[in-house]
Amino acid sequence: MEKMMHLAAQYLAAAGISFVEKEADDSHTNLAFSAESRSLETRPLADSGDVLSLNYTNFSLEWTGKHTKTTFALDGQTHSNVLVWIEQQLTTSKIGKPYIYQFHYDLPHKITPSFRFQANPKKLQKLMELRILADTVIESFLEDHQLSSAIRIWPHHFDTGALINLGGKIDHTAGFGLATPDTMVDDHYFYFSGYHAHNALDTVNFNQLTNGKWHSNGFKGAVLRATGVDKQTATTFFTEALNAYMT
Repeated sequence: MEKMMHLAAQYLAAAGISFVEKEADDSHTNLAFSAESRSLETRPLADSGDVLSLNYTNFSLEWTGKHTKTTFALDGQTHSNVLVWIEQQLTTSKIGKPYIYQFHYDLPHKITPSFRFQANPKKLQKLMELRILADTVIESFLEDHQLSSAIRIWPHHFDTGALINLGGKIDHTAGFGLATPDTMVDDHYFYFSGYHAHNALDTVNFNQLTNGKWHSNGFKGAVLRATGVDKQTATTFFTEALNAYMT
């Protein structure tokens, strides 16, 4: 189901690439998560203000204009069917620009015109709960430490992430959030990693974390498996990781 959602989110990313003013850091492609609507959402598209979203609850795409909302249930639909539906919404919205399903980044999953989406409600529920937890934990951590950052989902890695400065130094930053399973961790996991310019800061001499562990080869940073983790544990994990970099 993670694969299905990752692929479905690319329709939103392509809308950002097609209709949102380009930013040097690619932030025009990233998405917000709304805990209220249980959906991933694009930025407002062009001058129309239309938004394309992906709903976790009913596994559907939703095109919201100024006065209308159109829903397209993905279960059983092919990639080709989705593209036809999006083109129909463009005709109604009168955005006036073409929708181009093409990316400048690599994806771990491939899609063909005949690829068919399939829903698994129980797994969708778990994935939605993880997104809600990630948003809640990051918001709490930022508030506790009087920090400020946008919380966004990056469509190529599909992580929920935030970015802060370390100790007020412009060239020292930390990226943190919730990542999807990969070759490093076969589970969703919270992460925290510090950087000087674009170089990851060494973690070899950092003290052991109460929960989670430090990685020093390849990825340099802290990692905590998300399974069974609550808000307090994850927030403490971020706090301990931040303090290690600030010491």
